[in-house]
Amino acid sequence: MKIIRVPATSANLGSGFDVLGLALRSAPSASQRFGNFLELQIKDLGQESLSSAPWNCEIICQGEGSELLSSLVHENLVTQVALYVLRCHGKEAFPSATRVTLITAIPLSRGLGSSAAAIVAGVMLGNEAGDLGLSKERMFDYCLMVERHPDNIAPALFGGFIGAFMDIARIEIPLSEVLPKLSGDTDTSLLPIHKPPLSIGCYHHYRLNSDIKAIIVVPTFHSNTAEARSQLPYSYTREDVIFNLQRCALLPVLLGEKPLHAAKISEAMRDRLHQPYRTNLVPGLGEVLLELRYDKYPGLLGTCLSGAGPSVMALATQNFETIAQAIIMILSEAQDVHYDWQVLELDPDGATCNDTNQDFCHVEESESRLVG
Repeated sequence: MKIIRVPATSANLGSGFDVLGLALRSAPSASQRFGNFLELQIKDLGQESLSSAPWNCEIICQGEGSELLSSLVHENLVTQVALYVLRCHGKEAFPSATRVTLITAIPLSRGLGSSAAAIVAGVMLGNEAGDLGLSKERMFDYCLMVERHPDNIAPALFGGFIGAFMDIARIEIPLSEVLPKLSGDTDTSLLPIHKPPLSIGCYHHYRLNSDIKAIIVVPTFHSNTAEARSQLPYSYTREDVIFNLQRCALLPVLLGEKPLHAAKISEAMRDRLHQPYRTNLVPGLGEVLLELRYDKYPGLLGTCLSGAGPSVMALATQNFETIAQAIIMILSEAQDVHYDWQVLELDPDGATCNDTNQDFCHVEESESRLVG
């Protein structure tokens, strides 16, 4: 049996809208209030019959929010993506009877990269099931064909603190054609197959000061990424674009320095491109960004919306509970719902694929990548 595990992520880091993202895991001393990974347990059934299972695969969903996930192979995002990868390599179904147990421990639709984790896991599942031997570099291309936001995909796949972009001009294929709606008896050979171009994305690992931890405050309500996107304007003023460019250019450098400069980081995390337009979706967010200042809370470096929300993230080096409770108090006054929180740290590894004997699957790694 093989195990694929993909970490939670937080993208849109401060001024780094659609650029900067973090892969996250539980800090050793932090209590486990919610999960932060997606796990696939893959069992090759060999000669066992799966004649009643379309695509020669069955999927079992477990964990937090699993009741919201489809157990139909052609509807579950993970196996949909795996089938896409297999079809791109001339395989119309899983080559060998396969049982996939999906264990979700990332809060769904809460701005912690649950969809990105599913897509990365799906590409890795297709690679393993088809014995394709894809490197992580090539898997990145397949992921970006489905999820066109590399600031989430790159940290989920490669781990660490990452800046990323993609060559959008080279992808003119609608997502509906990459993952067409399938049915249990569809002949996929009749469907278009759009293989990803080579090197459609670029990423780079930045250093993150090891003292920095991420405080994640997670509400019980969900957000819809499409709705969050719809809040954004089609155009911005020159002043707002320059405001973010100036801060985003400095933020990755500031977060890797020793000693840390809280005043500079706090200013560099300010944003005018997405957070002001999403405050109506996360009541209290505006007040959190305004009131939680580094000079009022020792150890605090800055706060921001995690991904498209509704979770809120604070970067800090100490006083984690005090900062978390301050955020929760402000959010609770704006909306009477339950909030949970946890301290996470950087996950340097990203997605992994292990045999049960803990031998790692071979993948190629690099520190940075240029668009080809």
